[in-house]
Amino acid sequence: MRFQLIDRIAVEEDGEGPAIVCVHGLGGSSNTFTPLMPAMARHRVIRLDLPGSGRSQRAEGDLSIQRYVDAALKVCERLDVTRAHWVGHSMGNIVLQHIAAAHPKRVASLTMFGPLITPPDAARTAIRARAAKAREGASGMQEIAHALLQASISADTRERLPVAVAYVRESLMRQEGENYARSCEALAAAQPAAVENIEAPVLLVTGDEDGVAPPQAVRAMADKLHRAASKRVVVLPRCGHWTPIERPEECGRELRDFLAANSRS
Repeated sequence: MRFQLIDRIAVEEDGEGPAIVCVHGLGGSSNTFTPLMPAMARHRVIRLDLPGSGRSQRAEGDLSIQRYVDAALKVCERLDVTRAHWVGHSMGNIVLQHIAAAHPKRVASLTMFGPLITPPDAARTAIRARAAKAREGASGMQEIAHALLQASISADTRERLPVAVAYVRESLMRQEGENYARSCEALAAAQPAAVENIEAPVLLVTGDEDGVAPPQAVRAMADKLHRAASKRVVVLPRCGHWTPIERPEECGRELRDFLAANSRS
């Protein structure tokens, strides 16, 4: 494993082979994808912490989806990656969609866990309110973590997988309050990518209890991927929004099979 900072962006790199770039969601980090690493064997896996998240805390100025897009492309440029399989979770998928729509030659395939095109209006309002709570500091982040544990992971996960619950709680509480608030504002202001222009093969995975990316919304999203080389929607039972953490074996199997089917891309 190799770790480096590229313009204050924390980047981990593992393995050799065709490149995979992983982009996490709000409150996540490169570790969101740690459970999926076995599925990405025989690949060069590049995981970044988005500006303002994880170990990329020193991010001055406004955060936005476009800034995240620029950060991901800058990492690829610095690491001499011209084409990659892209894997995202939650907000990270919005970043992926913009890259795939605007830079099709850079994208061999897209795997999106908990995908959404943009938050609906009601969610945008709630996310902005969460930003205000985050600015209260550690106590605010603790309240946010408690609320999201109830809302973003499934009842089955909470009951049977205490380690998954602990991971999500720690991932959220480790975020610095002001930076998390700015990340919330970036998501709340997200504009949709031209998903109808995406040409790469696409895998969309969500949980049947995912309130951020409910199955009906994910299927509707798949219907808009008119130009995708292929598309597959997977709905995991008894699973919430943190799909790679809640159901790592199922997510890993889907990802492994998808990468194998598109290994020539």
